[in-house]
Amino acid sequence: MNNLRDTSSAVATRDRLDRPLRDLRISITDRCNFRCVYCMPKETFGADYQFLERSALLSFEEIARLARIFTRHGIEKIRLTGGEPLVRRNVEQLIALLSDIPGLDLTLTTNGSLLTKKAEALRKAGLKRITVSLDSLDDAVFKAMNDVDFPVSRVIAGIDAAAAAGLLPIKINMVVKRGLNEDSIVPMARLFRERGHILRFIEYMDVGATNGWRMDDVVSAREIVDMISRDMPLEPADPNYTGEVAERWRYKDGSGEIGVIASVTQAFCRDCTRARISTEGQIYTCLFATQGHDLRALLRGGASDDEIHAAIGKVWTNRSDRYSEIRGKQTVPLKKIEMSYIGG
Repeated sequence: MNNLRDTSSAVATRDRLDRPLRDLRISITDRCNFRCVYCMPKETFGADYQFLERSALLSFEEIARLARIFTRHGIEKIRLTGGEPLVRRNVEQLIALLSDIPGLDLTLTTNGSLLTKKAEALRKAGLKRITVSLDSLDDAVFKAMNDVDFPVSRVIAGIDAAAAAGLLPIKINMVVKRGLNEDSIVPMARLFRERGHILRFIEYMDVGATNGWRMDDVVSAREIVDMISRDMPLEPADPNYTGEVAERWRYKDGSGEIGVIASVTQAFCRDCTRARISTEGQIYTCLFATQGHDLRALLRGGASDDEIHAAIGKVWTNRSDRYSEIRGKQTVPLKKIEMSYIGG
């Protein structure tokens, strides 16, 4: 490939609150084979829902071009998301394009449903590690949450296939919603401690406008840690890097660690280093954003790499988002972009 850059030599662009641009999440499809109640509820994303036409999606070549341009702003990590990224046809080709970018930490988040088929091909294409979403080990609970009758056993099989293929380390994400799956917290912690995978618990978030979010449904990070620690004692661990979203806790017996993402009860905006690209090329500077900035028009309108680089820089240097710090105040907009659209 031409025009590859070593990300280690790039100077991070900083926003109005002096936060560097380090992480990029790219949604490569707005489609998903699950209908999780906290993300793509059937009431909104039903059989007649109009997803984007294929021509509206960024091509793999356009995504790779954007990725290279973003590295000039200091991007060190790219995470591919969706929807469900593995439903995008020939996703391995995109992995191969991105894995050629020097110094880039490339990973992917998936619901695990297609991992038994895809894990080996993803690894051969250059993917190094992976994150799998799983919200319970109880079949009835998990099926109620994914709302497509998909069994836990097939996700576990996908996780095992990823491990066998060498997609390590594997992280497991569990969204916790009160009254639905909080009884699964300790069993999940116990299983993945035994298997040596890092389990991260995520507070149920008020992302978008379709999941019926209520504060009463939130199980706090503190509750989660206390619940686990009563059974398997925990102690706090230092973050791996500045801006790490998950708060780390390690088992006192040295048998591993968990993470908790206190996206509601503890503000972490002051260290946020993430930008997000939607499926059709809009850049968003916050998970709770109300609008994006069109990069696809530049890509398809003949703009040079330098012109696109300048446009990205303008967006980030004007950024002042801090939603989790001002949540609940009148200045916070009520209409937010859906999580399935920009990949969580």
